Amino acid sequence: MSGADLMMSIHVTPCNVLVLCVHGSRQISGHLASGSCTSTTKVVEHMARYGICLLAFIFLLAVVPCPSAAQHTLGPGSSLSVEDHERPFLTSPDGTFACGFQEAGENAFSFSIWYAAAADKTAIWTANPGAPVNGRRSRISFRRDGALALGDANGTTVWETNTSGGAALTVSLLDTGNLVISSDPAPSTAAAAWQSFEWPTDTLVPSQPLTKRMKLVAGYFSLYYDNDNVLRLLYDGPEISSIYWPSPERDPFKNGRTTYNSSRVGVLDSAGAFVSSDNLGVNASDLGAAVGVKRRLTIGQDGNVRIYSMDASTGGRWNVTWAAMAQPCNVHGLCGKNAVCEYQPRLRCSCAPGYEMVNPKDWREGCKPMFRGANCSLASPEEQRYKFVKMPHTDFYGYDLWFYQSVTFEYCKKVCLQMCQCVAFSYRLEGQGSCYPKSVLFNGFTSSSFAGVIYLKVPIDFNASAAAHPATAQNTTTTGLSCDPNGPDIIQGSSGTFGTPGNDAKWSYLFAFAGVLGILDVIFIATSWWFLSSKQSIPSSMEAGYRMVTGQFRRFTYRELKDATGNFKEELGRGGSGVVYRGVVDEGKVVAVKKLANVAGGDEEFWAEMAVIGRINHINLVRIWGFCSQGKHKLLVYEYVENESLDRHLFDTGRAALPWRERYRIALGTARGLAYLHHECLEWVVHCDVKPENILLTRDFDAKIADFGLAKLSKRGAGACGDGMELSHMRGTTGYMAPEWALNVPVNAKVDVYSFGIVLLEMVMGCRVSDQTTAGGERLEMSEIAQVLRQVVDTRDVVRLVDGRLQGQFNPRQAMEMVRISLSCMEERSNRPTMDDIAQALAACDDEDEHPAYRS
Repeated sequence: MSGADLMMSIHVTPCNVLVLCVHGSRQISGHLASGSCTSTTKVVEHMARYGICLLAFIFLLAVVPCPSAAQHTLGPGSSLSVEDHERPFLTSPDGTFACGFQEAGENAFSFSIWYAAAADKTAIWTANPGAPVNGRRSRISFRRDGALALGDANGTTVWETNTSGGAALTVSLLDTGNLVISSDPAPSTAAAAWQSFEWPTDTLVPSQPLTKRMKLVAGYFSLYYDNDNVLRLLYDGPEISSIYWPSPERDPFKNGRTTYNSSRVGVLDSAGAFVSSDNLGVNASDLGAAVGVKRRLTIGQDGNVRIYSMDASTGGRWNVTWAAMAQPCNVHGLCGKNAVCEYQPRLRCSCAPGYEMVNPKDWREGCKPMFRGANCSLASPEEQRYKFVKMPHTDFYGYDLWFYQSVTFEYCKKVCLQMCQCVAFSYRLEGQGSCYPKSVLFNGFTSSSFAGVIYLKVPIDFNASAAAHPATAQNTTTTGLSCDPNGPDIIQGSSGTFGTPGNDAKWSYLFAFAGVLGILDVIFIATSWWFLSSKQSIPSSMEAGYRMVTGQFRRFTYRELKDATGNFKEELGRGGSGVVYRGVVDEGKVVAVKKLANVAGGDEEFWAEMAVIGRINHINLVRIWGFCSQGKHKLLVYEYVENESLDRHLFDTGRAALPWRERYRIALGTARGLAYLHHECLEWVVHCDVKPENILLTRDFDAKIADFGLAKLSKRGAGACGDGMELSHMRGTTGYMAPEWALNVPVNAKVDVYSFGIVLLEMVMGCRVSDQTTAGGERLEMSEIAQVLRQVVDTRDVVRLVDGRLQGQFNPRQAMEMVRISLSCMEERSNRPTMDDIAQALAACDDEDEHPAYRS
């Protein structure tokens, strides 16, 4: 065949499939689509035989619009095989969304919609959620009868839209992320015969409404409108159902909601605000119509609803910018019956003392008793002889048999013994004795900030200490299991559902050929994007709303704070992070204003960090009221704490000695504040500079930790990374810094534990640990100090360590516990306790605070 006899053409099928045709005395054709090329190998062989120049073919690809990119509208007869899961079925016209097959497990795929720029392609909608299809021979098809259908490997249809209309219908993916089947030439929501927005799974995207007949579902958890028109979160397990948000203890109006509406609709906007007809209104921490920021509202497998924000320019990672539940363990049913949830700083489930897991692979099934329960038909519970195991800082919400007020502890204990159905009781001194006998142990949680105690009823001969929960004083060695709410979902289906069918087809030539086309497509698209984007100017300004954090946390101007402090006249203190001044704002409210030094990043990064810090709230943390960020000026506005810092009361010999009772209260409060930062905060925070100067005291000598979160604002390296945080320079104060700071390794919360141990010892001794010297005047090394502490613990001779100014007026048991904890904090990093452990240990000795300190 001569060159004149040869002709090449390129066609695009209705399914947007590239077809290469070579015409001559012998016609050769190859379809670059799964299953449509009968002999792709021959195409390449004949091209080589006839001397077809690859350069000419590349030129044709450059001239013809790239046909391999998915369209946003398809007609009947279009389909996509699961083997082509790398290629989307549809993309939205502006390229924001894509839909197609996503991996859901080993050889398992789901048909989903996702943000195209997201790094992890998190699905915002899924057909037939929880039941993916096989990774071979499955197919999504827009059938000729007008229905969109998902077929599995065995040929069965596992999901379809039940639409009809034949050739008049098209399927489109809109710029909103809505998958629409419509007969309208310009597809829209209004003319849709079916749309994914009406069938949400676990996620809402901006402009997608949540109405009274819809719900977001993840496992046993759902977000829905209740019959009283209030938006609620519900745990709906196999045996038990309970509402946990908003707080079921209060009526809707006390939760800031209203029942006087009939529309029952909620919607998230592109700026990050979610508004509901029941008067609920919440804002993302990065509120504002920022360029390139995408958002979604999702209910997770841990039962929490969060708003996520993603900026494609920063790698397409999703960041949490709002959460319904600040305390994750307040979600009901996370750990099942007879189990307790803790946050350290990941969710951790463990069985209550005397109970063991039902299914080691699934905490949702809870725990079962390791002893025989009461037989109410044989004898009274008292005759069967029971005892109680104490679990401090623990509660099981709900399922009270009765409620008794103004009763003694012994009376409450007797009530539970006499009730056969009573499995535990909660007793609280809330101004008066309150007794809550429990019929079921469900919704259990442990938190060092919770003052209540639960008492479990077990047989008197049962060895509870051998199976104690970590919250109990008897035994702290029980191993719990961490729960990963973002881990892989359980895939439903029979054992043979995801088997790989045999396939004798040889795809090597096809994949090689398609790979060349893909590379050329990428080059062409990248070049076009560069050319077009270079002609446009992107505005640098952001909307004002993006720069404001709502609520009581506000942004000040530099002029406002300069006037409030009288041109920074009255200095309260200074440290490595900056200088603190006294100020007056908002018609007389006294505040502390800190001028920050060495702050990294620009205004947008600073605002984002402040949005996180501003949401942190605990009774033992200094409240941050606002901030200022204007060019080089970075300032924080704190609540004013009247009684100065701990160092002035502890080390100033000109003052009266700080009484023992106040010292112990300060130690416990500081431990609880750090435990909150490490284990219960919405975002994990390491203080990095725990010292007496950063522990402020109220008028009643309650501790409030200052300067937390400033490590997030400092000049840093790679940022947070798994088990540790890498900082570009050492942070902290000499004498309080953990050894790992000098080892150039990632630090974690254990650096705060070490520092707290030093502070705790100084509270016992009444002087700086770093000032300790030998008889010859040489400064003691920390190893030598630790050796002295071991001798004190072994001999229980704590008197020689306690501050002499107290003249023996201290509690020896509490002092010994503080020394023991201090010593454990100085161990190797892996052997140090957590702040939650420390808070619980100190709280266990706090029962003697009600009595006057006595002479040892």
